[in-house]
Amino acid sequence: MKVKVVNLLKWRLYWIEVFVKFLFLLAMLILLPKLTTMTRTTAETHYRKLERMYLDGANINSSFYETTSLNIKKESAIITLEVSPKYFHALGAMHGSVYFKVLDDAAFFAVNSIVMDAFVLTTNYNINIVRPISKGLIKAVGTVKFASRNLWIAESTLFDEKERVIAFGTGHFAKSRVALTEEIGYKL
Repeated sequence: MKVKVVNLLKWRLYWIEVFVKFLFLLAMLILLPKLTTMTRTTAETHYRKLERMYLDGANINSSFYETTSLNIKKESAIITLEVSPKYFHALGAMHGSVYFKVLDDAAFFAVNSIVMDAFVLTTNYNINIVRPISKGLIKAVGTVKFASRNLWIAESTLFDEKERVIAFGTGHFAKSRVALTEEIGYKL
């Protein structure tokens, strides 16, 4: 008789456990799509705020690089710029500082796309220029290659209108103590 009672209790505990797991899975099926949508919306808002910070908040972009565009997604950023004679060195081609700027910015925003609470800083960035350019639209594509708690590595490639590589680079980035706030242009 005692064995039957013990077996009955085990059987009941088993079915209670199964029922609790079922309720948990049911709750996840109901809540998970809502949480995923909220996360996606939060990320999209973050990307748009970063884009606005870059295009409207940074004086150098709105005054000197006024033909710049930026599109951010998770772990990637694309920057385009119309080549202009004001960016040329004495030989009539784009100065290396412009290559550096768009490559660094693309890698920077690829990293900042996944750092949602603070401004990141470039701690090191190396570029390789493989061909000169003097006209057309250039496109820098940045992607995150490594992420840890306090260090990110990203690379970016610069293309001409014919999709030829004109430069590429790799950089290291760190999280700063500066929060992403409206005061620095992080707003919609």
